[in-house]
Amino acid sequence: MNTIKVTIKDRLAIITLDRGKSNAMNGEMITELDDILKNIADDLNINGAIITGKEHFFSAGLDLIELYSYSEEEAASFWHKFLNFTATITSFKKPLVAAINGHSPAGGCVIALACDYRIMAEGKYIIGLNEVPVGIMVPESIFVLYSFWIGQANAARSLLEGKLFSPEEALKIGLIDEVVNPASILTAAERKIRKYMAMEKNTWEQSKLNIRKSLIAATSADQSEALATMLQQWWAPATRSILKTIIDNLQRK
Repeated sequence: MNTIKVTIKDRLAIITLDRGKSNAMNGEMITELDDILKNIADDLNINGAIITGKEHFFSAGLDLIELYSYSEEEAASFWHKFLNFTATITSFKKPLVAAINGHSPAGGCVIALACDYRIMAEGKYIIGLNEVPVGIMVPESIFVLYSFWIGQANAARSLLEGKLFSPEEALKIGLIDEVVNPASILTAAERKIRKYMAMEKNTWEQSKLNIRKSLIAATSADQSEALATMLQQWWAPATRSILKTIIDNLQRK
């Protein structure tokens, strides 16, 4: 695997996002994450997973520089793959904890939202869905996932504003569950997931699936119509102009 690292520790898989400085997600990373979660789901020797990043980034979200250069066919394939991955991670039945070690906007936030528990490092980091100001439409399935944790009103306001939260703000609204010292984040994540893993396996997993019925239905539904609308907006001149400005700024850094 080129974009993630996986270590196994006493029936616990620790998945570390490992692509460049900011862990920006491209098609390869989405594929590798989708594959590893499916493998862990079927592996009787693994009872839970932690997802984390490196240095100051959990994930900066989608790799806009790479995505901007995609052809229409490549863009359609990527967005289809991303929505399928969202369904995979949302329906993952084993305990899944996010150890958010740094910045986690947009796609990084989506990964965290699909987890059962989110622990974030304290510091000058941000988390949230900021796609709308960038010109990217957010499908209903991801709004459903967002509002599951912070409520529909909060999710609607935050989504339309492209609001990004500090760890303390995110904790206050229920977007994350704990804020800890960065040096302690994996320890805290393991402590939490071991509590889940110690419970009766079938009862815990079925309870999770029951709780998530509406989320699983939303993310697993046929999203062809939503995808077509997203792609139409993706290629709109206004969106391309916004993306080009963002990419130019990123490449100057």
